[in-house]
Amino acid sequence: MDRENLTTEQVKQRWFIDLDWYQQNNRSFLALAQRYLCPKCREQLKGEMAAGDLLTAIKDCCSQTPGFITGELPILDSIFRLFLANGNQPLDVEALGTQLSEWRGGDTYRTSPEILSRLLNNDQFYGLREVKD
Repeated sequence: MDRENLTTEQVKQRWFIDLDWYQQNNRSFLALAQRYLCPKCREQLKGEMAAGDLLTAIKDCCSQTPGFITGELPILDSIFRLFLANGNQPLDVEALGTQLSEWRGGDTYRTSPEILSRLLNNDQFYGLREVKD
């Protein structure tokens, strides 16, 4: 019974891009996320911008371009892009896996909850963190 409860709890963990993590680790969310802007938004958002503006542009425009997330991308990069595309709304690993599988053309093996949990728990680059309720 404990094993069953543990599995249920793992699925209910929700994840997001923790913008505070970047500051705490002397990293720049803006520098990383700007790489995902489409040419139109890159031109429009020249100069100083806030993280919220960047997230909105990627969600509303850039993520709509073909190839924003593909099966050829590394899984962690796909996860980061998915959070950018959904405006950084927290997702549990089950919903994350379902959405990634759709974006990546039916990739169900690398988007399983077990693999995603392991990748998310070990992320040291994208600032993907569990929501603390």
